[in-house]
Amino acid sequence: MIAEGFNNIWFIGCGNMGGAILQAWLDQGLDAGRVTVIKPNQSALPGGLQSQPDYPDGPAPDLVMLAMKPYQLQDVAAELAPLVAGNTHIVSVLAGTEIEMLRHAFPKAGKIIRLMPNMAVTVAKSPMILIAEGDDASLKQKMSQLFSPLGPPEWLENEGQMHIATALSGSGPAFVFRFIDALAASATDLGMDKAQAARMALAMVDGAATLAVASDVSPGELADQVASPNGVTRKGLDVLDADGRVNALLRDVLKAAMERNREMAEEAKG
Repeated sequence: MIAEGFNNIWFIGCGNMGGAILQAWLDQGLDAGRVTVIKPNQSALPGGLQSQPDYPDGPAPDLVMLAMKPYQLQDVAAELAPLVAGNTHIVSVLAGTEIEMLRHAFPKAGKIIRLMPNMAVTVAKSPMILIAEGDDASLKQKMSQLFSPLGPPEWLENEGQMHIATALSGSGPAFVFRFIDALAASATDLGMDKAQAARMALAMVDGAATLAVASDVSPGELADQVASPNGVTRKGLDVLDADGRVNALLRDVLKAAMERNREMAEEAKG
């Protein structure tokens, strides 16, 4: 059973990412009756759920998903903190909001866990980047079981790694989308029909990613296997590899995203 052991789940906010997680859980068989979504403005949600502006009466939730905007943390905590208990696990997808801040906001809560998914949760293929307070093996197992239907869990060794993990995994799909678009646009510039180039670029990347995941060798080795000496592919790879240009470009891309995540963490601290 999806979310086994969590019979009373609250979503605080439910925008793009919160909605994607909720939809994925519902698709996996989660009973919508176990979920309450609290948002200031009432709205229709996945599974026929309707959000509500007020916190429900009754027992403390088993699980709280913090899925609002990071700047709303203090306002949310003012109302939510008195309603959680020692059995309430809090999972936060708030970018740049560290565990220390979350613990300060929710001193009575059970364990606090940070989660960084990406939008591929909608197809159950997002790396689920996780870090939690302490080193509780049973908690890690429970959280891995909770989130593994949405994508492979990846536990970080320390919270400082969340900055680069966010840049790589959280922002990474946007970088891949841009690459696909650039491939298609380049083919169009060289004479191919625009719609056909777009279809071919998408299908090629889908097949290449599937092959890379299934292969026993690294993507770099696969690239070399595709490229015959002095052949068509090798000439293209020579352009990418010249002076390490593609590695340097992507290092700059990830560094820029990583530094912005660090800045957001500092801004959140005030």
